[in-house]
Amino acid sequence: MTARLLPGKPVAERVLADVTARADALRARGVTPSLATILVGDDDASAGYIRIKQKQAAELGIDSPHTHLPQVTTQEQLVATIRGYNDDPAVHGLLIQYPIPGHLDYDAALAELDPDMDVDGMHPMNMGRLAVGLPGPLPCTPAGIEELLAFHEIPVSGREVVILGRGATLGRPLAMLLAQKRPTANAAVTVVHTGVPDWERYTTRAEILIAAAGVPGIIRPEHVRPGATVIGGGVRYSGKKLLPDVDESCAEVAGAITPRVGGVGPTTVAMLFRNVVAAAEKATEKATEKATGKA
Repeated sequence: MTARLLPGKPVAERVLADVTARADALRARGVTPSLATILVGDDDASAGYIRIKQKQAAELGIDSPHTHLPQVTTQEQLVATIRGYNDDPAVHGLLIQYPIPGHLDYDAALAELDPDMDVDGMHPMNMGRLAVGLPGPLPCTPAGIEELLAFHEIPVSGREVVILGRGATLGRPLAMLLAQKRPTANAAVTVVHTGVPDWERYTTRAEILIAAAGVPGIIRPEHVRPGATVIGGGVRYSGKKLLPDVDESCAEVAGAITPRVGGVGPTTVAMLFRNVVAAAEKATEKATEKATGKA
């Protein structure tokens, strides 16, 4: 069996076409969507990610103000920068590039963000909104995986989904997302992790298997149910080389699989900008209501 490939690029293109149309509509109302970014320190990979986001923002007509703080930045200085963006009516989305230097508290910094500007969807309030099914910005990689499955017409509702990995940025929020009652979700979701000695007992029964462990090559053909859909969400880097959780030989067993490169990555970026334009729309509606006395 040779698995059908599930590329992320066409998914991202469709999402970004919608983002472009919505950004154009906002500009027609005199509002330019804006994504502010904060980088602390001089990590080359993090700086590269910021450049990718700025390039994509420019292509979409989205402003991208940026603050680069030095390695020796204090927690107070980082919080002051966040609050400055929170209070700027021209800024709609705000992202703190992770990781930050070890002497700083990322969770405490994240909690300082205006939740409505949290385009990563990782603020505690937004995670709570996700848990109880309230609207709010969604974590980008989980939302991108749901979109990818829907785009490629992989049935999810009623299927057994197993997620290998319980991290706060992927495994846990993805489980909540795919269990919600929606046509593109509504699955029976099991979350398992590498602390479970026989985790493969769970993965081999999955109709949809999502790797989110961040352990290169952890998913091999013997861990996959024949004909299953396999999504590689977790990755690590060795220098500039991307090392995915899913070994490429799994394509010999799976029915459908994301490619080693160009699977979940493009959809994650697209979802980030979907969150940006949604934040700009929400801020614009609030401003209009306030101006007309309806707030």
